[in-house]
Amino acid sequence: MTGRTYPDEVAGSFPAPPVAFTDGEDREIRIEESGVDDFERLVAMYDAFDAADRAQGIPPVKEEAVREWLDTLLSEKSVNVVAVHEGSPVGHAILVPDREAAYELAVFVLHDYQSAGIGTELLEALLGSGQAAGIEKVWLTVERWNEPAIALYKKLGFETSNAESFELEMAIRLS
Repeated sequence: MTGRTYPDEVAGSFPAPPVAFTDGEDREIRIEESGVDDFERLVAMYDAFDAADRAQGIPPVKEEAVREWLDTLLSEKSVNVVAVHEGSPVGHAILVPDREAAYELAVFVLHDYQSAGIGTELLEALLGSGQAAGIEKVWLTVERWNEPAIALYKKLGFETSNAESFELEMAIRLS
């Protein structure tokens, strides 16, 4: 056991994809469930990912490593959603099962699409997909200095579950 704690209360409901909206830069964005069919489009997105926006060693830098990483992320047991603008992915969010009947969350948005509301919509749609799939517990780690991300996670209902390391661990209960 990790000693991870989850909130006693279940978070509110979240919208399941597909979701369409206009972002803060007046771009039409569509969020949809993702899977192996999006593999090559996601490889291209991660190939364009800004090195400065990588955290905790992910996404990987080299294409071969990205392909191996995506093979794991797009498994049948994970939940994936993608934000699409003009036919190309600009964001990707994932729930990956762990060994303790919970799911780890990760989210990535291309640099040119950050701070426009896409991350918020992407996370809400991911959590909605998680609720639809019957997922009960979700957790994530975030670097302590990443105050905008921490504020967003709190707004969505995540609570700090472990603050003893360099990174904060946060958790939410979906059902």
